[in-house]
Amino acid sequence: MSARSKARKRALDILFEADLRSSSATDLLVARPPEDLSQGEYSAELVRGCALHREKIDELIVTYAEGWDMDRMPAIDRNILRIAIYEILWNQTVDDSVAVSQAIELATELSTEKSPAYINGVLGRIIVLKPSFAL
Repeated sequence: MSARSKARKRALDILFEADLRSSSATDLLVARPPEDLSQGEYSAELVRGCALHREKIDELIVTYAEGWDMDRMPAIDRNILRIAIYEILWNQTVDDSVAVSQAIELATELSTEKSPAYINGVLGRIIVLKPSFAL
């Protein structure tokens, strides 16, 4: 597993925990001892980026996740989508295809059997419509 893959997984852990606790992901990030953030800077960047753009990211999820509202969607899927959408729309160092493949890999490993295809579909729509988004 690459360093960035591990960083995504660590960021997902923090975002997932914050979601379940209804707390701030950035507060959880700050509360972690440095050695607990094994993937360091990129994990922190993902958590901070998702927190900073959460309103827009969640708006996009609600809009393009057909048939699911945020409360019914599994928390793991919701947070995988948040990371991938952040990388697709705001992180210029990650190719869209890499963000999607990493999201699918996380969903395959950690979520339901149907989640990878569903996440792929939502992210595919985001990528196609990306040029039209006012960010």
